[in-house]
Amino acid sequence: MPGTLLRQQIAAAASRIAPWIRHTPVLRLAPGDLGLPLALSLKLELLQYTGSFKTRGAFNHLLTLRETGSLPPAGVIAASGGNHGAAVAYAAQTLGVPAEIFVPEATPPAKLARIEACGARLVRGGASYADALAASRMRASETGAVEVHAYDHPAVLAGQGTTAREFERDAPDLTHVLVAVGGGGLIGGMAAWYAGSVGVIAVEPEACPSLHAALAAGQPVDVPAGGVAADALGARRVGAHMFPIAQACVSASVLVPDTAIRAAQRLLWERVRLVAEPGGATALAALLCGAWQPPAGARVGVLVCGSNTDPASVTA
Repeated sequence: MPGTLLRQQIAAAASRIAPWIRHTPVLRLAPGDLGLPLALSLKLELLQYTGSFKTRGAFNHLLTLRETGSLPPAGVIAASGGNHGAAVAYAAQTLGVPAEIFVPEATPPAKLARIEACGARLVRGGASYADALAASRMRASETGAVEVHAYDHPAVLAGQGTTAREFERDAPDLTHVLVAVGGGGLIGGMAAWYAGSVGVIAVEPEACPSLHAALAAGQPVDVPAGGVAADALGARRVGAHMFPIAQACVSASVLVPDTAIRAAQRLLWERVRLVAEPGGATALAALLCGAWQPPAGARVGVLVCGSNTDPASVTA
C-alpha cells in the first residue's frame, strides 16, 4: 500500500523533529459547544511555532539535509503563500542556515511579518504561488540553494504526517478526521499515517479544488485558485508524491463555500476564542455547512491548521 513505507518515515521524522516543534494540544468539545449535535476533538496545530503545521515539514526537510551533508553554503530557498515560507524561515534561523523566501503579491501582511521576523531574505512578486515558485527556482539555479518545496517532497510529507501520529496518540478513539487541503502535503502525510484505520476527509474551498479535481480525473490536474483561503490552500495542482496516497487512503473529498469558511472562523472565535485563518478553519466548515455528514456513531476530529491572519478580521 502507498502509505506503508511513509508510515515508517513519519515515525523517524517524529523522533528527528521532536526537539524543535511543539506537541500541540487536542481540545475536546461536548455536543453543542459549537452548535453541532456531536462531540468534536480539535487538534490545535494553529498553536505550532510560526502558527501552522508547516513547521513540521520544514524542520524534517532541513534536518534531513543536514544529516546527509546536503546543505550547501547558499542554504535553502522556498516559494510560499506565507505559512510554508514562515516555517522554512524559522527552521533555517533556528538551525543557522541561510534562507530566501519567494511569495506572491497577495500574501497577507501577517504572513510577511512572520517571514521577516525570522531573518530570511523575502522576495515578493507574481500574481500566484506558481509565479513565486518559478522565480524561486530561477534564483536557486543561480545560487545553488536547495529548494524546500511547500508540499511535494517526501521529507515534507513525512514531517506533516507527524501531526496524525500525535493526534492518534492523544485521541485514539476517533473514527474520522477532517483535514483542509491545498497542495496536499498535510493530508498526504496524515492519510499515510492512518493508512485506512481512520476515515480521512479532505476539505477544500470551492474556489481551490485541487485534490477534488485530481481524484475525479485520476491524476493531478491544474485548477483555478482563488477565494478567501487562497493564500494557504491555493495550490493549482496537488503534489505527485501525495496523490497515490490520497487515492488509496483518503475516504472522501468535499468542497465548501467561502461563506462557510468565514462562518467557521467566527464560530471558533466566539465559542472557544481561537483565531484561525481561513485555511485553518476550512476543515470545520465542512461540518457547519453539511458538505460532510458524519455517520451514526462517528467520533470526529478536526485539524485547525493555521492562525496567521489579522485578528481584527475574525474578532471584529
